[in-house]
Amino acid sequence: MMVKQAEIKENPPCTTQKSLSNYLWKDHPDENKWADCTHCGMCLESCPTYELTGQEQHSPRGRVHLIKSVAEGKIAVNEQFMDPVYTCLDCRACTTACPANVDVGGLIEEARGQIRQSMPLTGAKGAVSKLFLNGIFPHQNRLNSLGGALKLYQKSGMQKVIRKSKLINVMPKHLVEMEAIMPKVHMPVKKKYKNESVIPAKGTPKGDVALLTGCVMDVMFSDINEATINVLTRNGSNVRIPQNQTCCGALHVHAGDRDSGRKLAKQNIKAFSDAEKIIVNAAGCGCMMKEYAELFREVEPEWHDRAVAFSEKVEDVSKYLYDTGYEKPKASINKRITYHDACHLAHGQNVREEPRDILLKIPGVEMVHMPNADRCCGSAGIYNITNPEMAGEVLESKMKNVPDDVDMISMGNPGCMLQMAMGVQKYGRNQKIVHTVQLLDWAYQKERAEEEENHGSEGN
Repeated sequence: MMVKQAEIKENPPCTTQKSLSNYLWKDHPDENKWADCTHCGMCLESCPTYELTGQEQHSPRGRVHLIKSVAEGKIAVNEQFMDPVYTCLDCRACTTACPANVDVGGLIEEARGQIRQSMPLTGAKGAVSKLFLNGIFPHQNRLNSLGGALKLYQKSGMQKVIRKSKLINVMPKHLVEMEAIMPKVHMPVKKKYKNESVIPAKGTPKGDVALLTGCVMDVMFSDINEATINVLTRNGSNVRIPQNQTCCGALHVHAGDRDSGRKLAKQNIKAFSDAEKIIVNAAGCGCMMKEYAELFREVEPEWHDRAVAFSEKVEDVSKYLYDTGYEKPKASINKRITYHDACHLAHGQNVREEPRDILLKIPGVEMVHMPNADRCCGSAGIYNITNPEMAGEVLESKMKNVPDDVDMISMGNPGCMLQMAMGVQKYGRNQKIVHTVQLLDWAYQKERAEEEENHGSEGN
């Protein structure tokens, strides 16, 4: 496949590779990541795509073998190579299972970067990818406009009319399912607090933090961002929202667009340069930001050390609360709750017990164990859009592990929340999907309401 001259100038082919390699561009898969793979097979049972297909090329060790074979010049970067690399969910469960801790996820993302430069998307797929990844997600004003349109769609009654008239059914089935569970759109917190340099802590301040509001997160789940601010300030943190922050770049890197990922990473590194701690409430974003240094391993290495320093400040909100201490709420939330481990929180950041600790500290919460809680739900960024059939099969497998007798399913990632909400609807469940920090905020809110009611009664 021919490559445009403009693309060659922007990111020239790698000239430092061994002559046999079929990776023609810089930022190629790092051989240190596959060096310790012995193809032992310990990863096989952890892989959702191997579980469903039984095919070696759709297993972690199979993908590692293919990526290594391209580097050795044994196979080419072509459609046959692309299929298993892009069918991977990048859930990182294989790295958790691997005795040698082989970074399969990192290899997959680097291989996708090579594929997209050698085989750029064209036609409708290329246009849609460019529209969303480059035309919308990195631009806050466009995201706000999109959010405003969605809010109008919901509040004007248009959503009800379109659903009732069945016009919605002209869309592909998986998009119809996604529209059916679309969360209610609220004002983005970045817009709400744009004139406030700091949202002050309640009581004696313990520290200063900066919050990543995210791109899709602040449009579709601004209520979770609001809950995060409430919980942080309640527990002594002064919260700052840098206005020049942008999309974390995870969706771009997952798609193979590492140049855009680097551009967004540099903007965020500068935006949060004076932050003591960067708090994230979306597992995928947090994992990406902790791995910024990987983007500058070969390309623009002068940014590498800055990326390392930045990543050391990044912390999931549940881990930050756990490590710094948080106040146990006094009000009860009498619900049976099970917890789903988002892949990029459990496998990507090794955050497992901290969110469970938060849930267990809420009075009235009864925790119900979910078998294979850290098994992927099939969301995987936009995998449920690009690979809807495989994502649907992964979701079906996941829902079989969700206990029937629970009121809520808690988790720490917006993509998982949408995917699990589709699962609840599709399989006739009635559980409510919630973010862990929301439950803590609701308990605090209930506590305040009860205190105000008691004070009112004493006054009378």
